[in-house]
Formats: sequence, structure tokens, C-alpha cells
Amino acid sequence: MGRILHGKFRKAAEEILKKYEEFFTGDYYKNRKILEEVSNIPSKRLRNLIAGYITRKINKLQVS
Repeated sequence: MGRILHGKFRKAAEEILKKYEEFFTGDYYKNRKILEEVSNIPSKRLRNLIAGYITRKINKLQVS
């Protein structure tokens, strides 16, 4: 799978990250669990994509 991310998907991830930034970490598996508790995303695949995007964003912020 490539890194093509659609606008709605990114917008949803940014909103979730803005609200609950203190809960998310650089670990993808923890972010999946947190995302399950925090949001109501119907699709498992979409939830995993958002968790991966959030993980990448957190890791970029930690490096900078």
C-alpha cells in the first residue's frame, strides 16, 4: 500500500489528533487501541489507516 492519503481521511485524523494528542504515542499498536476507545470509526481498515497516520505524525514531531 502506498502513501496516498485522501483529504477526508487526513482531516479526520488531524481533528482526532488535535483533541486527544496527549493520549497518542509513537507506537502504532497502542494508537490503534486508543483510537478504538476515543472515536467511533465503523471500519477496521479505516481505523488502522488513521492510527498509522497519527503514528507517523507523532514520530515526526518527536524527531523535530
